[in-house]
Amino acid sequence: MIARKTPSEIERMRRAGRVVAETLRELAAAVRPGVTTAELNAIAEREIRARGAIPSFKGYRGFPGSICTSLNGEIVHGIPGRRRVRKGDLVKLDCGAIVDGFHGDAAVTIPAGDPGPEATALIDATRRALAAGIAEARPGRRLGDLGAAVQAVAESAGFSVVLEYVGHGIGRALHEEPPVPNHGVRGKGMRLEEGLVLAIEPMVNAGGAETRLLADGWTVVTADGSLSAHFEHTVAVTSEGPLILTDGG
Repeated sequence: MIARKTPSEIERMRRAGRVVAETLRELAAAVRPGVTTAELNAIAEREIRARGAIPSFKGYRGFPGSICTSLNGEIVHGIPGRRRVRKGDLVKLDCGAIVDGFHGDAAVTIPAGDPGPEATALIDATRRALAAGIAEARPGRRLGDLGAAVQAVAESAGFSVVLEYVGHGIGRALHEEPPVPNHGVRGKGMRLEEGLVLAIEPMVNAGGAETRLLADGWTVVTADGSLSAHFEHTVAVTSEGPLILTDGG
């Protein structure tokens, strides 16, 4: 069942989104060579709870961390631990918070120092793909329009969108209907309506689109070992256009 949100519920989600945005800013400032992913997780836990919120991810289906920390060819769902970030690494930080029973969810890709030309282009393309997808989050558009916009930006830059893992509806639950693919055909798919809130999250690979799940049961990596980038915002579909709830506004 697809739960459309009232204006008051969207405002509560904006508060959760603000916690996520502020936490991600603190995490981005902490990304540097030598920091461990466990240390980044501790920062996230502290910042989320200091704002009176609850980490969405901690304990979700058994996930042990308060954030996901995925490095380089890891696409999503990396578990924080003892690994140290190295110079030039791409660090993907995925963060969720619950405020007053509603979730916010966002992700960024932060380089630890100079990532090099390919990684820089990959980050730029993924960020632009997210913006293109968000622009389609309007009443009357279709999910296929959103996915096609994301896919076009990524592929025009010479990269691949991940097909197996997608965005999602969000609200009282972290993952709600509908799935939000990062690929599609314009004019196809569910029609978007006012009050729908989506977590739009392009995952873009420098190589092929194929993925592999590691033995930990969580971490998803590129099958060919290529770099991957990930950006995400929680976005409400409104009559006045897309409303980004995780931009810190």
